[in-house]
Amino acid sequence: MGVNGSLLEFRGLTREYKRGGRTFNAVDGVSLSVEKGDFISVIGRSGSGKSTLLNMGAGLITPTAGNVIFEGTDIYQLNDGGISLFRNEKIGYVPQGQSLLSNFTVLENICIPWFLYRRKGNPSERALTLLEKTGIANLADSYPKELSGGEMRRAAIIRSLINNPALLIADEPTNDLDARTTAEVMKLLGDIAREGTAVLIVTHELDTLSYGNKTYEMNSGRLSLHP
Repeated sequence: MGVNGSLLEFRGLTREYKRGGRTFNAVDGVSLSVEKGDFISVIGRSGSGKSTLLNMGAGLITPTAGNVIFEGTDIYQLNDGGISLFRNEKIGYVPQGQSLLSNFTVLENICIPWFLYRRKGNPSERALTLLEKTGIANLADSYPKELSGGEMRRAAIIRSLINNPALLIADEPTNDLDARTTAEVMKLLGDIAREGTAVLIVTHELDTLSYGNKTYEMNSGRLSLHP
């Protein structure tokens, strides 16, 4: 943990871009603290900087300024290989949309993060346990094209959990899902948080905010606590 007990801290996080000869901050001096077991939702209009913020927190986009402190480690002080290993071990990431690899079964997709770095043991047992827990164990040998949108999203979430991360980051995890499937996915994320893995998501669906314990709003790159 960090010195103040936080799992994850954004400190003055800024990401600058240039467009049409003009410089602007997609993320502008954002500070945020995430504790173990938190379920934090970030809302805001398209283009407000939400996804850029998450991607910096996941070690995918380097900040122009500021720091991302994870369990006391400033992750952007690590080299590229160090950041990748840190992310693989500590952070589960669920990108927008369909992210399963079409030529692999559900079980194989879920095990991919395990095999990116040399580890002892076989992840299949943990993967099958997670599939059973989320009610889709019968799909272990199926291919993505045989799954519904909700089933693919749950498989992607399970994949993000295979290495037992301390934090799960998800970008629009219920995008394009119907109301019933959205509720199922949000309940799954809530269960994950209650079991101790912090959850940080971006969403545009205000109906899902009741599943979390904190909500923030992005507006022109700046973050504020949502009332």
